[in-house]
Amino acid sequence: MNKAITDGLALMPPPFSNGLNAWSREDGTPGTTSYAGAADAAQVPSDQDFGGCLELQKTEATQRLRYKGETPFEPGLYLQVTVRIKAVAGPLPTVRIAARPSLANGNLVTGVTATGPATDLSDYGEVVTLRAIIGSGNRQGVAMVWGTSPAYFHIGLDLTGPNGGVVRIDDIEVEDVTSYYHTQMLGLVDVRDYGAVGNGTTNDAAAFEAADAAADGRTVLVPEGVFRLNSNVTFENPVRFEGTVSMPANARLSCTRNFELDTYAAAFGSELEGFRRGLQVLFNFTDHVSFDLRGRRVDVNAPIDVAALAGINSFAQRRLLTNGQLNAVANAAWNTDTVTVTGTYATNDPNRITGLANVANIPVGAQVTGTGVGREVYVKERNVAAGTVTLSRPLWGAAGTRPFTFRRYQYMLDFSGFADLQKFEITDMELLCNGLCSAIMLPVQGLTFRLADSVINRPRDRGISSIGTGCQGILIDQNQFLSNEQAMPSQNRTTIAMNVNANDAKIRDNRIVRFAHFAVIGGSGNMLIGNHFFQGDDQTDGIRQAGVVFTLTNLKTLMTGNYIDNSFIEWSNEHDPAPGFNNEFSFGGLTISDNIFTANDVAASFRWLVVKPRGPGHFLNGLAVTGNAFRTINGQIDRIEKVDTTNANLDFGKFRNVVFENNTFNGINQITASPVVVNHAQNTADASWTVNGADYLPFNGWARAVTAIVAEGAITSAAGTDRHDMPHVQVEQGAGNDRVNLRWPVPVRGRVLVTVRCDNPS
Repeated sequence: MNKAITDGLALMPPPFSNGLNAWSREDGTPGTTSYAGAADAAQVPSDQDFGGCLELQKTEATQRLRYKGETPFEPGLYLQVTVRIKAVAGPLPTVRIAARPSLANGNLVTGVTATGPATDLSDYGEVVTLRAIIGSGNRQGVAMVWGTSPAYFHIGLDLTGPNGGVVRIDDIEVEDVTSYYHTQMLGLVDVRDYGAVGNGTTNDAAAFEAADAAADGRTVLVPEGVFRLNSNVTFENPVRFEGTVSMPANARLSCTRNFELDTYAAAFGSELEGFRRGLQVLFNFTDHVSFDLRGRRVDVNAPIDVAALAGINSFAQRRLLTNGQLNAVANAAWNTDTVTVTGTYATNDPNRITGLANVANIPVGAQVTGTGVGREVYVKERNVAAGTVTLSRPLWGAAGTRPFTFRRYQYMLDFSGFADLQKFEITDMELLCNGLCSAIMLPVQGLTFRLADSVINRPRDRGISSIGTGCQGILIDQNQFLSNEQAMPSQNRTTIAMNVNANDAKIRDNRIVRFAHFAVIGGSGNMLIGNHFFQGDDQTDGIRQAGVVFTLTNLKTLMTGNYIDNSFIEWSNEHDPAPGFNNEFSFGGLTISDNIFTANDVAASFRWLVVKPRGPGHFLNGLAVTGNAFRTINGQIDRIEKVDTTNANLDFGKFRNVVFENNTFNGINQITASPVVVNHAQNTADASWTVNGADYLPFNGWARAVTAIVAEGAITSAAGTDRHDMPHVQVEQGAGNDRVNLRWPVPVRGRVLVTVRCDNPS
């Protein structure tokens, strides 16, 4: 690159033979005294070494020679000044190339080196060649580094040392040597050319911005060195880092044309710091919506507080983290913080625990456990002055004063510092927790957080935790959740893949391997479609835990097309501060259709659907179990469903809209159906026939309705006469209310098909 050619710059001073009026004995600025007519200066028309030249006698302590013309200077321009000189008589002086750098207004540029290396003349008649390079950047071989301030300069030389000596000076040459530095870097703009120093302490932010402004589509080069940037820097052009940068924690480096991990890892000299800085910028500029890890692995040694990194607590624009692996490495920062404190809980203030000492020691995001506390209850907020914490979900049976334990798990990506975060997505990522940490903690509040096509691998405690309503409308699609407890017996596992508190979760096409629970879901309006969750072990007659736990009574939820393997669905109201029925919606709104249920080597008491009311008076009001395939391997179970009566039973007299039909059963001793068609044969004439369909009815419920009676063959009297009477029906008969009576006008016998329901269908 030759800017003298490309930019049309006039660099060379005129020869001395043109006259000495153009040469100043001062600093070269307009109005200074020239050498024309001076007694100590003369033109020599023909020197044996130089041809035409200037003969100069040293008469001053520092004898200056400066060209009065303005030699142009600009960032990125490197000029080599060459002077040939020889001593001809008298004391031998010291000589050096020198110049006066000037601002555009003519003022002197201060604070820069304005002279080249000094050379002692040692012999008469010996031609000595002086060279010095002038440039904007601190590049190898540059004697005078001027940065970006000068607009032009007055070139020349200085004589120092003893007076009286006479020297002859050949015409001064100035040539563009920018190609020395740019020949291998065509299309690059070097930040050093714009004043960057790269010593790790000088603030180079302005130089970086200036280089980017000049790049105009070319690539900005950050060469070897450590460049300190004390403020935000944005590159609007491509940038390449051979050196590194250091910045304050709150300053951002925005690489708008290279917004991916490779660039940030190179910029900060560390994949982890590069990842952190890229994630920081993702929330703070609009040129990109995704941060691409380019398939790289980042070792993470401590929780990443994303909100603190971003410097904000609310964000509502779509952002995406994609294409890489975060790998947890051992560090004490992953240790769980645990504190047990006595507090008071009241059902009239169901989301708060009061009277807590040392609330400052209870972290936001800590899981709460204790008597009467349901699964997956977290600290959403804390008020240190008031001694209270706000909970993600109410407690079902903890009224009064008692101890509570708070455990703060450590998460690789912790979004809990966001008061509100919307539309954040993670795709094509693996969070490799290695049994050291949990994976993702969601924000306190938010909308449509999305995890897709990713792997959460071996979390220590939790895969995804919601501590508030940051799970509203969550989208969990086509992921794998791989437990760190796969070798353990099922009943000993404690890790949970995910929990949801808010409504409208979409959980689809995921594969979940051997957790204590796949999902604890506390909201309504959910869709669980196409998931395969299996939680078996190698134990004979093994105990199994719930795969999906619903903690809300009225679900408005669809489960379809799932593969439910060695685990079950548990439906409770453990997040209800008043768990007894009190004229609210009871257990209802759940559709379980077209799923595969399987169990291997389980005890006969195993069930795939368990309803567990925490208080009395509840009933089923809208449950459809249709089109499913149930199958056991290596043993049989008694039936597929039950009520867990540990705390309370259901009110079977209030069942409504409960349908179990079109299911298939293999390896199950007793099928379940409602409506169920009972084939009743009455061999002796009787006016009252007792029809028993009890074993078929869901949850061993009551026989609450008969919707059809069809005679199969003739109904005859005791004498064998055909009868065409219709019976009337008495429901809820027998000690268990699980039989129906058919009452005929006269004693008859025969066979009928009776359709019995456990509910009132209307």
